[in-house]
Amino acid sequence: MGVRSALLVLFRRLARIYFREIEVAGEVPHPGTGGRLFAANHVNGLVDPILVLTQTPCRISPVAKSTLWKIPGLQWLLETAEAVPIVRRRDVPGKSEGDNEAVFARVAKHLVTGGNILIFPEGTSHNEPHLLALRSGAGQMLSRSVAEEAGAELTFQAVALEFDERDVFRSRSLVLFGPVRRVADMHGEDLAQEITDAIRTDLSELLVEGASWEERILVVRVAEMFAKDAGDTSLEHVNQLGRRITQARHALAGSSSAEVHAIEARIRDYLARVEREETSDDVVARVARGTLSPALEHERIARVATAVITLPLALIATVVYWLPYQLPRFVTRKLKGDPDVASTYKLGVGLVVFPLWAATAIALAFLVLPSNELALLATAVLLASPFSALAWLDRWDRLAARSSNLLAPSEERRERLVALAAERTTLMRDLDTLRERAEAA
Repeated sequence: MGVRSALLVLFRRLARIYFREIEVAGEVPHPGTGGRLFAANHVNGLVDPILVLTQTPCRISPVAKSTLWKIPGLQWLLETAEAVPIVRRRDVPGKSEGDNEAVFARVAKHLVTGGNILIFPEGTSHNEPHLLALRSGAGQMLSRSVAEEAGAELTFQAVALEFDERDVFRSRSLVLFGPVRRVADMHGEDLAQEITDAIRTDLSELLVEGASWEERILVVRVAEMFAKDAGDTSLEHVNQLGRRITQARHALAGSSSAEVHAIEARIRDYLARVEREETSDDVVARVARGTLSPALEHERIARVATAVITLPLALIATVVYWLPYQLPRFVTRKLKGDPDVASTYKLGVGLVVFPLWAATAIALAFLVLPSNELALLATAVLLASPFSALAWLDRWDRLAARSSNLLAPSEERRERLVALAAERTTLMRDLDTLRERAEAA
């Protein structure tokens, strides 16, 4: 196994630790794919290329801003990943049109000889609920490749990256591959612009976008409600529903805008009541379906009991790893002007701090403890306890939200949930009516 392959394996495992769940969907390329440019949206700094590179079966070389090569330790990683530096005008205000000519020529040669390229055509990582205007670099690279070798079988493919909470440790992520486009099928006079427009269209059709974060979050929450009723809460399904809801909102924007605003206000009120009652839409939906039985309640309590058994290990990790856990969060808080790179710094600092901390603790165990047997036991605890803590971290929000429900008198709780369930049933019925009207339009 080469150094690059070993790094991919390492980062693939780290990605599975950083994210609670990673879904890969759409027209996933096969391992032998070549001559393809992948274009992705960019909201999560260095986490975005790590996701694409580790979750795509074929070998890809990323295009990255040239300033990353100045960061100590990162240059080696970029070179190992066969990354290509691109000079951005925002980094070098006086850059000329010819500054990236050598880069375009290198990319063109890489593509026509069967290599793959990953580019983020928005040009920068950002904190917006929608796509930014796309730069023409991807189109120029492909058009240059065609000029270098006419008749080369070149393709390009949009890749949508979605996160349920993109700047939160242990969130979920979706890597959604769009349709494969052949450069030979592009017939416009300006090939680079036609490719850029096609990428923009594909990314827009793959992503759930909103004019504001409030609008996008509301669309996603409604999509999650429909997904629960359908029995499929995967991010891929939520993404599909979110796009359909967005299309429906646009279709009804003129004729039924007052109705849309009214039902959106009712949804916000319902979600606020769910939060005040310290329950979840999942529980309310089960009440509405009549599936919140005593047996299921007992099953839930059993799961809590199982979690309690692992509590000692989780507590050990909480104490031993408290400081290294706080350091990435401390660094991120200092970056108030750069919310779009929060995950990058959390991941980067964690990659350095946690291994060093664990190695130091293990070394101390062998130095301080009276026998090798005890030191080995301590080593096992030091290595296993963080994973118990991760399991608790994944459950914590749900347990905290439902703790008052477990302690509250059952009849009182039932009355509150039944009232919420009735409101939810009415909401879903009215949403279905609007959806049908939008689809008919």
